[in-house]
Amino acid sequence: MSFNLGNTTISSGGPPSRRNTELALLVFAVLVPVFAYANVGLAMDGTIPAGMLGYGLGLGLLAGVTHLVVRKFAPYADPLMLPIATLLNGLGLVLIWRLDQEPALKPYNAAPTQLMWSALGVALFVGVLVFLKDHRILQRYTYISMAVALVLLTLPVFFPPVNGARIWVTIPGVGSLQPGEFAKIVITVFFAGYLMVKRDALALASRRFMGLYLPRGRDLGPILAIWLLSLMILVVETDLGTSLLFFGMFVVMLYVATERTSWIIFGLLLSTAGAVFVASVNTHVGDRVNNWLNPLELQNGGVTETAQAMYSFGSGGLLGSGLGQGFSRLIGGIATKSDYILATVGEELGLAGLMAIILLYGLLVERGIRTALAARDPFGKLLAVGLSGAFAIQIFVVAGGVTGLIPLTGMTMPFLAQGGSSVIANWALVAILLRISDTARRPAPAPAHNPDVEMTQVVKP
Repeated sequence: MSFNLGNTTISSGGPPSRRNTELALLVFAVLVPVFAYANVGLAMDGTIPAGMLGYGLGLGLLAGVTHLVVRKFAPYADPLMLPIATLLNGLGLVLIWRLDQEPALKPYNAAPTQLMWSALGVALFVGVLVFLKDHRILQRYTYISMAVALVLLTLPVFFPPVNGARIWVTIPGVGSLQPGEFAKIVITVFFAGYLMVKRDALALASRRFMGLYLPRGRDLGPILAIWLLSLMILVVETDLGTSLLFFGMFVVMLYVATERTSWIIFGLLLSTAGAVFVASVNTHVGDRVNNWLNPLELQNGGVTETAQAMYSFGSGGLLGSGLGQGFSRLIGGIATKSDYILATVGEELGLAGLMAIILLYGLLVERGIRTALAARDPFGKLLAVGLSGAFAIQIFVVAGGVTGLIPLTGMTMPFLAQGGSSVIANWALVAILLRISDTARRPAPAPAHNPDVEMTQVVKP
């Protein structure tokens, strides 16, 4: 509905919701993995896989449910986040199923289990959008979030280590869960609430040194406490990935809240010092650093997994060997489907396919940052930045470890790799970002009609 007053048009409809755009992109996000599924079957067996129809219907059902929920409960949310997450999740299921076909890799049939975890992630996604009417409600639970995050981070200490790291919690009848994946969301809520209150004090500088405004000594307490906590996680649980994610996310949010470059410098110095210290005293972390520095060193009769991943990237070339025609199974173990699943992408889809995946992740992070810029409240801005930053840091840590840029950390690639905790937590992360986006893009309510104002207006000839 619009009114034409001379040369001016006033619309009462507000900005478009872009839900139809989201629906069109979701169709594309479902069709691409389905065709990839068929491609794998044709390459490996010469026939279309028998389960392709069920896989396509299952992925389409998940996409349809999420779209209807967003259309109903977050009509003004960003139209790109959901299709990108669906596409990445769908491609991850295809890659895991492709690796399931290799007899040398165990456990078998990981793809159906991953599809079940994806369905649970979508259920949590729906629950967040339905019951979290306003993201600002989370601000009330700032310190409760801190307590919950600390519990989640310390739970793995009471369970036996897996592959040298204490990052798993075993629940009878359910399996193993990684609490750190959920802790990254909960701790972001605490950081956003805490920094919103303390940002003015943290932005104060005591003196200038080499072009940097140094923070006051009393304000260094929070970052030193977070640094010590991340070191404790790294030492006790030997979880390099979570400690990097935890500390890096706090430094990013601290910089955004205070606009002080000095916090970034201090954060980098502290993270480097902590990593060097732990690598020198902890055998497991030291072995990961040694494998990074000497990937071609023979171990147990063969080269390291890092070297095998490098061979996979090298043999993939520009366009790859084709889905189902690579040899990433030589990496061995469950890590092929989790830590090193990017090696399969690089070998079978080549540099072009790998860059397409990285660009999808980059676009999802960019939409999160855009949401932060559009948010109208400080808590929403910091929360969106924190969630987007956590997502970006995790991608960098995993991709950097697989490609040999940094030591391998043992984290999983969001949506792409095998792991129930990861896919469930990241669907919840996307749901919170969509809730913030809906609040930011929602048009302001029109002012109430007041007939008394019209009666007192003076009309000049």
